[in-house]
Amino acid sequence: MRPVAALGRLLSLPLVALALAAAPPVTAAERFAARGEVELAFSPWDDPEQVLLGVIADARRSLLVQAYAFTSKRIADALVRAHRRGVTVEVLADARMNRRDKGNALPRLLEAGVPVALETRYAAAHNKVVIADAEGPGCTVVTGSYNFTWSARNRNAENMLVMREHCALASSYRDNWRRHRAQAQPISRLPWKP
Repeated sequence: MRPVAALGRLLSLPLVALALAAAPPVTAAERFAARGEVELAFSPWDDPEQVLLGVIADARRSLLVQAYAFTSKRIADALVRAHRRGVTVEVLADARMNRRDKGNALPRLLEAGVPVALETRYAAAHNKVVIADAEGPGCTVVTGSYNFTWSARNRNAENMLVMREHCALASSYRDNWRRHRAQAQPISRLPWKP
């Protein structure tokens, strides 16, 4: 290294250190004490879809869903069954990934009267979340990389995290879901055009 370049780096180090010391500490927007039960499923070794179907079957009051891609007929049918047994079911999905009806599971939900809205504000509404019974008891949050698709179950390496009996966490996820829903476009059929 040339001496002038080395001197420049040495002189800039104290400025970087000073800037880092003056910056506010990076923290999470919300922190929660650990509680409840945590379950993990990894595909292809485990069956995350089966875990999710169990969460849907156990829901008693509400199911709020955020989906990036949604082609799983089994998950859609489980949500329809929950809707028919009186559970409030609402779905948000990424607009770009879910515009067409071909191969999409959203028409099954719409035909059954499940409210569906598409998120249009973001380059990708990439959340994969199910919030069950956020108001308790049995509050559960499902999240991870697992899309609600055939490929996620049969081809991909994915993860799913299920957090049960942590109602403060479930409430926070529900509040975030509501923020997204307030900005989403309700739909009544597919294909959909903005």
